[in-house]
Amino acid sequence: MSEGQSRASTNANRLRIALALTGTFLIAEVVGGIVTGSLALISDAAHMLTDTIGLAIALAALRVGQRPADSQRTFGYQRFEILAAAANAVLLFAVAGYILWEGYQRLVQPQEIQSIAMLGIAALGLVINLVAMRLLDDGKEASLNIKGAYLEVWSDFLGSIGVIAAAIIIWITDWRWVDPLIAIAIGLWVLPRTWSLLRETTNILLEGVPEGLDLKLIETDLRLISGVTSVHDLHVWALSSDAPSLSAHLVVADREIHEAVRKDASELLAERFKIAHVTLQTEVTDCRASGNTGHGPIVADASQASLEMPR
Repeated sequence: MSEGQSRASTNANRLRIALALTGTFLIAEVVGGIVTGSLALISDAAHMLTDTIGLAIALAALRVGQRPADSQRTFGYQRFEILAAAANAVLLFAVAGYILWEGYQRLVQPQEIQSIAMLGIAALGLVINLVAMRLLDDGKEASLNIKGAYLEVWSDFLGSIGVIAAAIIIWITDWRWVDPLIAIAIGLWVLPRTWSLLRETTNILLEGVPEGLDLKLIETDLRLISGVTSVHDLHVWALSSDAPSLSAHLVVADREIHEAVRKDASELLAERFKIAHVTLQTEVTDCRASGNTGHGPIVADASQASLEMPR
């Protein structure tokens, strides 16, 4: 099993456990929110629902993403991970909007709340969230899919803390307006983080330069390779959060050094920028000078190759 497959298998197992925990507790929290009359608890239950759905989508994305490429999808299904993360972000936006609206209604007309039951349910939810966060923590930096699921659990963790605080305050003071206020605070806290996730996924879907990579710096380093006189048609994008790709045309001084230049360029990109999937076209005469963009027939003095360095 390759390193990538091993990582995907580990992430899948962690997602399964987190999904089982959140899915099981979701039912108890929804019932508890209705019985106690707490909007803050219902808000926490709504986030738990998005956790459950998000984790299920993330797990499906991992499975689908491992399917091999075929004649219809030559890059395979890796981008399904990004679609799943974007769906999670949209779902969080919808839930946050509902909580903000309902919170306003409750501030205008406070309702009776059973604070002790609310406190017990929120405390149990806090424990569930802590366990799920611990499971997903290791994989969140390497995968937007896991990061999306982690952010949902993290927001629900903070929501549980807020609900616990609200329950204690209501129990001591009977300030029922605290409940919708905490619910609104949870909704407002989630929005900027959800926007950040949606921005990242949109950038990948639009084939923008992946976060952490500098296109100008890459171009400069390619120009410094011995034998390279210029660089054009440089594109950097990503299929998924951990799979950057690059294509470029390198104009070289002599046709005899085509292979050497491509080899040096591929090693540079893999070692310095962690870009393993590289397609490079080398040419003695800039193809743009003859009106050829490089996307049609290759000019006579050009050589093209796709290289993938071992990860």
